[in-house]
Amino acid sequence: MTVTNIQKRNLSGTDFILPLVLVLLGLGFSYFVVEYPQDSIVERYVTYNKIWDLLVQHIYLVIISGSFAVFTSIPLGILLTRPRFKRYTSLLVNVVNIGQTIPSLAILALFVTILGVGVKTAIFALWLYSLLPILNNTLAGILGVDDSIIEAAKGMGMRPGRILAKIEVPLALPVIMAGIRTSIIINIGTATLGAFVGAGGLGELIVAGNNISRWQILVCGALLSALLAILADHVLGLFEIYLARGR
Repeated sequence: MTVTNIQKRNLSGTDFILPLVLVLLGLGFSYFVVEYPQDSIVERYVTYNKIWDLLVQHIYLVIISGSFAVFTSIPLGILLTRPRFKRYTSLLVNVVNIGQTIPSLAILALFVTILGVGVKTAIFALWLYSLLPILNNTLAGILGVDDSIIEAAKGMGMRPGRILAKIEVPLALPVIMAGIRTSIIINIGTATLGAFVGAGGLGELIVAGNNISRWQILVCGALLSALLAILADHVLGLFEIYLARGR
């Protein structure tokens, strides 16, 4: 969805019904699994406290790695739009793109030997996977600002730093936000792999359910992860619309 289309769209009640339905669906299935377990194994693996702890761990991995990606990609993207550094844009984007093309499990396996088993390895892999969408959208947003606006600002005597802060970044913000939105959704899905390196998260339910052949546990973890991604996409999409309309 382009910035122009975002601006034309108005918020309605249906924008809030979908996430509510999804949350109720996830909670309903989790309630079914906890209250009506297939056997004692399912009862031991899936409890309200267990689900809550894994959900918090999952969100923690996403927030920390996503924050690192934002504070890495946006400044780098801004730097690469400056005349002095534009010639390095293709090189650095290709370097970041390499991290995106390497399978996530391969990144985890590679860096677990360096960083060890645990949260650090998962956060590093998620950070690496989150960089490209934010970097690309930062570049596209700032470079897409109309040259006539920049020239008008220069004619008014504004310095490059002030033009960047007052004109380029605000105008590019909806596009940058779209990149952050894409990055977070990728992050939520990939964070399930943190279970393979002892980082916790909803992936533990998926792995446990697969290992002990209990579909309720597997589906519970997969469903909650998918619903978290859909809910985050919807909320960030609304925020993206808000930013575009407030330009």
